[in-house]
Amino acid sequence: MDGKVVVVTGALGALGKVVAEQALARGAGVAGIDYAPSQAPATANRIEIGGVDLSDAAQAKNAIDAAAAHFGKLDALINIAGGFAFETVADGDMKTWQRMYALNVLTTLNASRSAITHLMASGAGRIINVGAMGALQAASGMGPYAASKAGVHRLTEALAAELKGKVTVNAVLPSTIDTPANRAGMPRADFSKWVTPKELADVILFLASDAATAITGALLPVSGRV
Repeated sequence: MDGKVVVVTGALGALGKVVAEQALARGAGVAGIDYAPSQAPATANRIEIGGVDLSDAAQAKNAIDAAAAHFGKLDALINIAGGFAFETVADGDMKTWQRMYALNVLTTLNASRSAITHLMASGAGRIINVGAMGALQAASGMGPYAASKAGVHRLTEALAAELKGKVTVNAVLPSTIDTPANRAGMPRADFSKWVTPKELADVILFLASDAATAITGALLPVSGRV
């Protein structure tokens, strides 16, 4: 990863922070993009662009272009921005389906479309998306979330086919990630079985590296010990 320039969306979240830190530790320049505001000053190897709604195509393009302008290039886009909702189909609200689509599919789509030209110019461009094991077979209450993450899976495959030989496009499919929010939401679970942010970051950054040149269109399960 030394000398690579990586964009991380959702960079201020539990997983995004770890991915950004690990990328920096491996010698990459990192542009973090997030919906939350950020006052962090830009440095030679890091910039944070806060207050960005990636479900809006124009905002996504402005943020990606700002990252490319800061570093002079982009080598990888890591789409972590997203959201979760647990709601049954029969008793749920249609707005939840729309919100899940916006948070998971549109953020990934808009960031990817905005980055394609920059990544093609890299010569070693990478897009890594975050799907979900729970989207392979949806359980009760997982309809809106699983449907949106299944959309991320299909988007990954379509982009990989379109950009074959130019940019690799892959997705990681985690099970439950060991974050404070997930621990609070499932206090009786066996946390030791969950995949840690560091474990997931290691796989993501492998897919962003030169070692993964021959991998594209993959939906890679990262299920921890579940």
